Amino acid sequence: MKPTGLEPLFPLWEIPTDFLAREMIAGGLRAKLVCVDKKQLPGSFAGRDFDAALLNDLPPEIDPCGERGEFHTCVNDGPMFAVPVNLEAGEIVDRDGFVYADFLERSALSNEA
Repeated sequence: MKPTGLEPLFPLWEIPTDFLAREMIAGGLRAKLVCVDKKQLPGSFAGRDFDAALLNDLPPEIDPCGERGEFHTCVNDGPMFAVPVNLEAGEIVDRDGFVYADFLERSALSNEA
């Protein structure tokens, strides 16, 4: 960011991410871990729900919001959604140091039958 002249603020919301993660979950956010960087977190975390159990299982050096690229999520429900996106677990793939968990929308699956 130095060449741009902008100074990044971390965390963006000026709230500690351990508190923020728990607050988002308590507020109704539902998400799945869809990508895990195996250099930072065991691949077995791919596909898990982003919930209190996951936060309790994260090693202490892992940011609870994945702010250092430890993991990425797909949000499928929360107060900002009119209706939840119902996800069906798909294939889990280990490729190039990352583990990816595929999810398909359940209604799309029923239309294929």
